[in-house]
Amino acid sequence: MDETEIDQRVREIAKTLRCTVCQTETLWESGAPLAQQMREAIRTRVSQGQTAEEIRAYFHGRYGDYIMMAPPKEGSNWLIWVAPFLLLAVGGALLWREVKRWVTRTPALQVESPPPLDEESRRRIERELQP
Repeated sequence: MDETEIDQRVREIAKTLRCTVCQTETLWESGAPLAQQMREAIRTRVSQGQTAEEIRAYFHGRYGDYIMMAPPKEGSNWLIWVAPFLLLAVGGALLWREVKRWVTRTPALQVESPPPLDEESRRRIERELQP
């Protein structure tokens, strides 16, 4: 395996693992010394002929689900994947219910016709409208 192929495999694997120092960056993006050491560990294992799955399993065994940028969709991790959509649906339903209640409690606007004009007001209007 030549160096460019090793570099490419290291990059692909490092992009799927989280930096334990930076927490929001992948191992590939991070400049932390620990991330550099972890990339070297990946390089060593790739050079030894290990597959990407074996290398990820090694890091998963040492750091748990946290090291994975995309945690596996199994067990209690389903909650992480489903909770945002579930909360959005519940919040939307509650909002819809409250708006519906608010609309039904608000009395309808009743437009009343103005009172009839008395004779004096009518004459004043006619005077002001004449040129």
